[in-house]
Amino acid sequence: MSEFDAIFVGAGHNSLACAAHLALKGWKIAVFERSQTIGGAVRTAEYTLPGFRHDFGAMNLSLFAGSAFHRKYANELKSHGLEFAPVADCFASAFPDGKWFGVSNDLEKTASRLAAFSAADAATWRKLVGAFPGEAEHLFRLLGSPMSARALAGTGWNLWRKKGLAGALDTARLLLSSPRAWLEENFETPHVRTTLAAWGMHLDFAPDIAGGAVFPYLESMANQSFGMVLGKGGADTIILALAGMVKAAGGQITTGADVAEITVSGGKATGVRLASGETHVATKSVIAGVAPKALTGKLLPNGSGDAGFDAAMQKFCHGPGTMMIHLAMDELPDWSAGAELRQFAYVHLAPSLDAMSRTYQQAIAGQLPDQPVLVVGQPTAVDPSRAPQGKHVLWVQVRMLPAEILGDAAGKIA
Repeated sequence: MSEFDAIFVGAGHNSLACAAHLALKGWKIAVFERSQTIGGAVRTAEYTLPGFRHDFGAMNLSLFAGSAFHRKYANELKSHGLEFAPVADCFASAFPDGKWFGVSNDLEKTASRLAAFSAADAATWRKLVGAFPGEAEHLFRLLGSPMSARALAGTGWNLWRKKGLAGALDTARLLLSSPRAWLEENFETPHVRTTLAAWGMHLDFAPDIAGGAVFPYLESMANQSFGMVLGKGGADTIILALAGMVKAAGGQITTGADVAEITVSGGKATGVRLASGETHVATKSVIAGVAPKALTGKLLPNGSGDAGFDAAMQKFCHGPGTMMIHLAMDELPDWSAGAELRQFAYVHLAPSLDAMSRTYQQAIAGQLPDQPVLVVGQPTAVDPSRAPQGKHVLWVQVRMLPAEILGDAAGKIA
């Protein structure tokens, strides 16, 4: 049995960031991960052929690069090997009619593509981009606030004070709107609406999900304003850097260590018991980077001591599933809509808002969608170091899929 200030269950990027932060403040840290590798969905490995490095799940690291954690610890992360690969041509969509639209960090390029569809949409885009710095200040502050009534009230007060009642209500409407509502209000071209709405699908916000407009808005405006970043050599650059920070500060990371239970005494977490039978004591905190139902359903078999919290965790509902396909390629796809699509980090294959809505509903109903949304990642268009010279990797996300398959919407599988 060992004693630590804080014990972490799981070695995903959130756990590792918290562990690094506390370790640098002098806490004695232990991280236990049941897998043989750390990182959770942020992993990179040669899943197909030697020399072809594929991101297992996450590929876009822009949110991490823009986070308060990265701003605070950029030098430490860099010293432990963190390196980004900047993306100029961020995302696009290709359509069945042979047309395409894409967002690059060059405003004139994006505006020119928009103008080919609609002069009004190009003008709207310029207006939104011009207003984005002020909007981003409020939105990122809100998204970074603790989930408490007091914190939200303070954020709301600051928003009203700086933007006035009408401006504050506009921001509130954006936060509550579905992607479809916001896009149809601002853009007249179906191709433009669909391209931006596809970003909502990355976070399971189908076009008609209330509150889903903010992510397509933030991602498109941020990509236009700042570009995007991938991890140089793979997304695991952030995991390796975080782990290096933890270990350099004296922290311990153990893989192949399945935490069977969080021990509790007097309503407080006191440590963990591993599946092997080992027990470890935490004098200050146990921090679990796990799914809500795994916390109260497995790790706390007798509950947390807060019945309301336990009930809320058990009622948590995951979004639909996603399938990943990793390909080692001799060359990038020959996009029939236009050769320029080869330059983009992401190309979406989602024909319309209605098609995306139907795909989401089919997955929620347990049906394999007849027209899934495909998110085609082309990381070697940005970072050739991920594959042998002249070769490429393709990262394909199939969205959405049911957690439990009850049928096939196409009627081809009995």
